[in-house]
Amino acid sequence: MAIRLGLGLPQMRQYAIGTDVPAVARAAERIGYDSLWVFERALFPEPATQGLYGVEGLPWPDEYRNVADPLVTLTLAAAATERAELGSSVLVAPLHLPFQLAKALASLDAASGGRVVAGFGTGWSLDEYAASGVRPIAERGAVLDEIIEVCRAVWGPDPVVHDGQLTKITSAVVGPKPARPIPVLLAAGGGRAFRRLVDHADGWLPVGIGAQAVAAQWRQLRELAEERGRTKPIRTVLRVNTSRRAKPYDGADRRPFQGDVDQIVADLVEHAGIGLDEILIDLQGTARDARELADVAAEVFEKARAAGV
Repeated sequence: MAIRLGLGLPQMRQYAIGTDVPAVARAAERIGYDSLWVFERALFPEPATQGLYGVEGLPWPDEYRNVADPLVTLTLAAAATERAELGSSVLVAPLHLPFQLAKALASLDAASGGRVVAGFGTGWSLDEYAASGVRPIAERGAVLDEIIEVCRAVWGPDPVVHDGQLTKITSAVVGPKPARPIPVLLAAGGGRAFRRLVDHADGWLPVGIGAQAVAAQWRQLRELAEERGRTKPIRTVLRVNTSRRAKPYDGADRRPFQGDVDQIVADLVEHAGIGLDEILIDLQGTARDARELADVAAEVFEKARAAGV
């Protein structure tokens, strides 16, 4: 059975969000993509107070200057589609109030007929936390823990009860409920984040940093799950951020998923061999407009399937 394939929705400034998101979502579903995905970038600090991902000196990509809200984007896609799952990879959960986030995701799942996948991460941007963080960035892990607890409570049966540091619900009826239990997937690279995933989440959201590195992380996560007595399968959705150009990259230091479509597909083949459930392909950064994004998405899908992905 071929691996599931997902597509990143157009959120960046070259796109007309109101028309391009529905158009690309419909095209992706027609092409055969199994899922549609968003990411979150709340702001673009200028001048930057820290490098990208917190790495000193690493510049923020220019396309991050204008990124549409992930939940609004998913809502537009939900209204334009019937089959594809609707996921976030990732939503920076501690930038959102727990109760409001839980209710918004439940409403979207009810409206879409049970298609939402809640992909959460803790983020890294000091500026985003200063602007929108529920608590200081140093507490982001504890905040994520409570957000997961609040989501499970709000999505579960009434009366909803929760007594936490951020959210207190004495006893309440909260609706609408999700159409089915919403899977919670987490971005995690090891350590405490892996333990949180194994103990409290349904799945993992790795990033395509190279097949060997991802495979090693996957082995580590499975070993930890066995150690901690987890028997429930861990769903896996690999995010690959592409950088496309007409001609191949010639340098030996080419990172995965950089290059022309054939190189991107070759990297998909290599990563598909890891044994993950799904690959999310984000092509939006180097597409000029929605038409080009849809055309490239169709080409990548066709060539990936022909290559056995």
